[in-house]
Amino acid sequence: MNRTTCKVCNRKKLWTYAAVVLACVLVFGACGNLDSSKTSGDAAQGQKIQIGMSFDSFVIERWQRDRDIFVSAAKELGAEVNVQNANGDMEQQKKQISYFIDKGMDVIVIICIDSEGLSEQVQKAKEAGIKVIAYDRMIMDSDIDLYITFDNERVGTMMGQALVDNGLAGGKVLMLGGSAVDSNVALVEKGFSKVMEDNQVTILDSMHADGWKAELASAYVYDHMDIVSEADAIMCGNDDLASKVVHALKEKRLAGEIMVAGQDADLEACQRIVEGTQVMTVYKPVEKLARKAAECAVLLAEGKPLPEETVTIENGAYEVPYIGLEPISVDRNNINDVIIGSGFHLKEDVYLNVPSKMPNGDIKTGK
Repeated sequence: MNRTTCKVCNRKKLWTYAAVVLACVLVFGACGNLDSSKTSGDAAQGQKIQIGMSFDSFVIERWQRDRDIFVSAAKELGAEVNVQNANGDMEQQKKQISYFIDKGMDVIVIICIDSEGLSEQVQKAKEAGIKVIAYDRMIMDSDIDLYITFDNERVGTMMGQALVDNGLAGGKVLMLGGSAVDSNVALVEKGFSKVMEDNQVTILDSMHADGWKAELASAYVYDHMDIVSEADAIMCGNDDLASKVVHALKEKRLAGEIMVAGQDADLEACQRIVEGTQVMTVYKPVEKLARKAAECAVLLAEGKPLPEETVTIENGAYEVPYIGLEPISVDRNNINDVIIGSGFHLKEDVYLNVPSKMPNGDIKTGK
C-alpha cells in the first residue's frame, strides 16, 4: 500500500470517527433535554418519589407530630422526604421552595407562614411540573394541587359552643387569635363569632399574635387588665397562647375564674382541663391528617387520582382540590375517651399535677 492510499484511508477513518462522536453527542444531548421538565407520573418510572416539606416553624407543639408521622407514612409508601424549617421567616420559606424546585422534587408540601405570600413560588413549581400541597393552611390565589386540613370554621364553632355550654350566653368574651396572615385564623374566628352572635355574647376586644408568638397573648393580659377583668371568657387561637394566658391569669388570681378555650390538645392544655384552669381544647387527629397527606403526595407524584372524599374549594383566584377532616371538641367529660383512649397522651401525663383525679384502670380506646 503506497502513501497516497494510506492518507485516503486515514482520512476516511477520521471522518467515520467524527461522525460517530457527533451522533453520540446529539443522542445524549436529546436525552438530557427530555428531563428538563417534569410531567405527571414521572416518579412512577422506578425512581424513588422525592417530597420536599417546608414548615412554618416548630414553635407550635403539634408540628413536630405532623412532621414525624408524615415522614414515617411517606417512607412506608416508598418516598423520601426532605424537611426544612423556615423558623417563621417568610423569605427563608421562599428560598426553601426554590431549593426544592432546583432539586427537582416530585411534590412540595408547604405549611405556609403567610397565606398570601407564596403564589409566585407555587407558579414556578407548577411550571417545573412539580405538584404542590398546602398542608393545614391555605395558600391563597395559587393553583395548588391539594389543600388538606381540618374544618377550621368548625373549630371556631366548637370553641364558642363549649364556652356557651359552660355559661357564657349573654356574657362577655375576649378573642386572642393567632397570626393575622394565617388563613385558618379568619375561619376559626368566623365560626366562633357566629356562636357568640347567636348567644348574645359581647366581644369586648380582639388581638392577633404576630407569628403565633404566645408571649404576645400574655402581654395583652398584663397590659389590658381593665378589659380582662370584665371578661367571662377568653378565646385563645391555640393552646400555646392559652398556656401564656392562664399563666398571666394565675398571677392575677383569676385562673379558673375566667374561662379559657384553645385548640390543638397540647399536653399542657389537657393538664389544665383536668386541673380546671382551661375549659376545653379542640383535638385535631394529626395522625389522620399527616398520613392522608402523605398518601395524597404519593398519588400526585404517580399521576393517580386523589381519594374519593376530595372536593373543591376556592382560594381566591382558583378552585382547588380540598380534603377537610373533622376536629373533636374536648373537655373534662370526654378527655379520657378521646385523648387518653386514642393514645394521643398518656393518662399519667395528663393527670400528672392532679393524680387524685386520675381514673383507675385502663381507658378504652376512644375516637
